[in-house]
Amino acid sequence: MNGAESLVHTLIDSGVEVCFSNPGTSEMHFVAALDKVAGMRCVLGLFEGVVTGAADGYYRMTDKPAATLLHLGPGLGNGLANLHNARKAKSGIVNIVGDHATYHVEYDAPLTADVEGIARPISGWVKTSKSAKEVAQDGAQAVAAANKYPGQIATLILPANTAWEPSVGPATAIATPATPKAPTDRIEAIADILKSDEPAAIVITGFALRAKALETASKIASVTGVHLYGQTSNARLERGRGRVPLKTIPYPVDAAVDVLSPYKHIISLSAKPPVAFFAYPDKPSGLYAPDCSTHVLAHEYEDCAAALEELAECLNANDATPVIQNASVAAIPATDELNPTTIASTVAHLLPENAIVIDESITCAPAFFDQTSTAAPHDWLQICGGSIGAGFPLATGAAVACPDRKVVALQADGSGMYTLQALWTQSRENLDITTILLSNSAYAILKHELKNVGAVSGTQAGTVALDMMELNRPNLDWVALAKGMGVEAGRATTVSTLATEIQKGLQCEGPYLIEAVF
Repeated sequence: MNGAESLVHTLIDSGVEVCFSNPGTSEMHFVAALDKVAGMRCVLGLFEGVVTGAADGYYRMTDKPAATLLHLGPGLGNGLANLHNARKAKSGIVNIVGDHATYHVEYDAPLTADVEGIARPISGWVKTSKSAKEVAQDGAQAVAAANKYPGQIATLILPANTAWEPSVGPATAIATPATPKAPTDRIEAIADILKSDEPAAIVITGFALRAKALETASKIASVTGVHLYGQTSNARLERGRGRVPLKTIPYPVDAAVDVLSPYKHIISLSAKPPVAFFAYPDKPSGLYAPDCSTHVLAHEYEDCAAALEELAECLNANDATPVIQNASVAAIPATDELNPTTIASTVAHLLPENAIVIDESITCAPAFFDQTSTAAPHDWLQICGGSIGAGFPLATGAAVACPDRKVVALQADGSGMYTLQALWTQSRENLDITTILLSNSAYAILKHELKNVGAVSGTQAGTVALDMMELNRPNLDWVALAKGMGVEAGRATTVSTLATEIQKGLQCEGPYLIEAVF
């Protein structure tokens, strides 16, 4: 048994069931091992950003890591943007990155690179295997590192000769250590704050956004009056009819400051004190009032659900009634004009129960989030690191993770072009994904930001600036692009045709894309 075979056995024995891959020459022995050793599903992506983003989506829906297979430093580099998003989402991923044979590095061949240096900024754990005899144990450590609560990226670099040389066989899986608990004295101190008359808010993210934890948080709110908010962007939020409704902090600085200005206490649960995405002239970086005190209920590495349960106990809130989202259903708009609100209302009306929604709708996101609050119960996944191009890959990984659930992707056109290769993978794997492609032929978010940062005066930017934000000359044809990747597609220019197309997509058992032109 060579090093690569021992590693594949170890990954499988450690609970890794899927490998999203884009391999090259240095990884051929690992590829051969995947063919020889049964038990690992291999999913090919035509670009490394698809591979890493899919692994992110997979973890968010299974709470267990997938592996990626990437080719040397440049291949890892191509996947960095979505690894950045995964790191911010606290997703567990095991990157297997090939490298030159140890004796070949000194010759500085064209693809020689500092792979560890590239991996370190986005990884919680990095190691280069030194010999085939160490590979399996390194792999077990990588999986254990990726499983460290709440999840992190582990990058194992595999020099080619450590893959092909003889090994000592698979390594035993390493047990995941117990998740640390928030200290009781800290929880009691938060309880004292909530018993006071001073206005307070709890900002929540991570595993505390699952339905059961949110019910506990809502019970706490009902007996104390504390207000609950999600972060602006979250890895996975369980929401919709029958679940606890949750507002999130707005993206625009002025709106966020206005929302948070009344509070004297901001309490973080797996989150950080709210900050602006970017710096803006004459606007604050912190989004809370200057006289507001910030507190931690549970750090991101502490069990947030357990902290909520202990806090509820301190406050005698366990018998309280949580606020549950009412059962009203959004109507399909009477108007036939497509705009963010009418598109969102149509999606909300037709959204199937237990769907997984991937939101990379960018400027349309507020309308979608608002309109779908009373939709059928669903999971809501967002870009957590702000690096666009995550939507298609996240949908791909979520569909691999949950083949029994419909995935609905809300995808802006500009960001969709970053990783449209994911459509090919969706077709090849026959993944059950319906994509609503929001086609406004612009980087609309940048038009807003051009004004927000004070780069232009008045209401109109110049033609040179605007030309870098328009997706025209030529216009993108998303129906043709999708069909070229093997995905069936249709176009909607009115609400009625959009509703028809969504129903067609939901009835399709494989991928379907709808270009909504507005």
